[in-house]
Amino acid sequence: MQGEGKSSKLWGGRFSAEMADVALDLSESTGADGPMVFEDIWGSQAHAIMLAKCEIIGEDDLREILRWLEKAKEAWNDGSFELRRELEDVHMNVETYLREGAGSEMGGRLHTARSRNDQVATDGKMHCRARIIDIREALADLRAALLARAEGHEEAVMPGYTHTQHAQPISVAFWLTGHASGLARDDARLADAYSRVNTCPLGAAALAGTSFPTDRELSASLLGFQGVQEHSIDCVGTRDWVAETIADLAILMSGLSKIAEEFVLWSTWEYGMLEIDDAYSSGSSIMPQKKNPCIAELTRGKVGVVYGRLTQILTMLKGLPSGYNRDLQEDKPPLWDAFNCAELCLRAVAEMIKTVTFRLDRMRASVGQNFATATELANYLVRDRGLPFRTCHEIIGSLVGVLVQEGKTLDDHARVQEILAEHEQEMTLEEIADIVDPVSCLNRQVSIGSTGPEPVRTMMGRLSEGLKNSRADVAGARDQLEGAYAQTMKIVEHVLAGGPLSGIDLG
Repeated sequence: MQGEGKSSKLWGGRFSAEMADVALDLSESTGADGPMVFEDIWGSQAHAIMLAKCEIIGEDDLREILRWLEKAKEAWNDGSFELRRELEDVHMNVETYLREGAGSEMGGRLHTARSRNDQVATDGKMHCRARIIDIREALADLRAALLARAEGHEEAVMPGYTHTQHAQPISVAFWLTGHASGLARDDARLADAYSRVNTCPLGAAALAGTSFPTDRELSASLLGFQGVQEHSIDCVGTRDWVAETIADLAILMSGLSKIAEEFVLWSTWEYGMLEIDDAYSSGSSIMPQKKNPCIAELTRGKVGVVYGRLTQILTMLKGLPSGYNRDLQEDKPPLWDAFNCAELCLRAVAEMIKTVTFRLDRMRASVGQNFATATELANYLVRDRGLPFRTCHEIIGSLVGVLVQEGKTLDDHARVQEILAEHEQEMTLEEIADIVDPVSCLNRQVSIGSTGPEPVRTMMGRLSEGLKNSRADVAGARDQLEGAYAQTMKIVEHVLAGGPLSGIDLG
């Protein structure tokens, strides 16, 4: 029901009525705010410490504020602090907890020199950077799984495809490291996005900064940011960092869908090149013989969720004027959902890859059945006979055409010899057998980045080194955040124990 008289909202001084029920339904965000409670309390602690250090509030006020913020954290951790939808968002819930415990004066002092506008941007960035770290860890595990399965398969032949048609022989290791190579770029994109997420908006206030003598660098340091996001109106009015992060996740999911699609296709009876473990498959409710690649299919399907979330955030941002607009409240659901989809799929695909069985005999047989080594036969004529490649391409194309009509393959060496002789290219059966042998073909691939065993081993070494560096970078980022939180808690404990701010290094 719409109330009568003065509004009870913390922002309601100029309002003469309560918010209508339907307006609250549209405007409250507590459902999306749950992931940010920890960040909102940490951000409030850092802000209070900064205010006291700048002598904007007294140290007795600081002590009481910190005491009740710690109580709020404990209540959230034990489940007794529930977000109340009538308070609209996480910020009002935390402040109300403080006001109800320490008194309205303390709650009012905490909100000096800040706004919900810079609070929500700060909380969102803090949670986003933590989730990027989680994603990069899961991504590293998938890259490691691919490299581990590649090892020892440098000469295991399988068909390579273009246009979903047999192209040239490749190795299983080459196929797997191709995916690891793409995922390394996904990690680099996320690391780059992290550098923009990890700048602090706190202190920008509503949009124009504040007339109080604040120390935004101290707030940023206590919250583990690498620095201050300087321009106040840019701090509160933009969510390009949200769009960039979801875009990176969408590109990542595109790569996962490629892996998923190959697992779906290659586990079919017709391809028969791999078998997905039972733990990552499911059956049919009516057909008892079925083994369905449902985890791969679901991963492929989840890509659409993340793509949709990217479209959602880009559409929401389109045409917004400068400054904070309430449209920006819609940034969190797509971001959290994209993170959740990507992390779940990364972990599922990694486990699926660890347990898959490669049907190496079937792969090898398939390579020999459909002219996959024809290109190498043309290359041989170029190297050995000095003919132009286009001439050799025409000769081998004609050869393949005849063999197809006769129902033969390149493994019919005697017939290959006869047809080549008709083109004035005499070759021994031994030469033909060696050239069209898929393993021999692999071993002749020597260019940088090719499917040859040695180039693949070189790439595996570089990809492994890159993975090692990535893991170190992620661990360093996590340590930096944990160190900043530990420093904040050290100050909180010092103040709560009765110590003066001057008696501790604020970092």
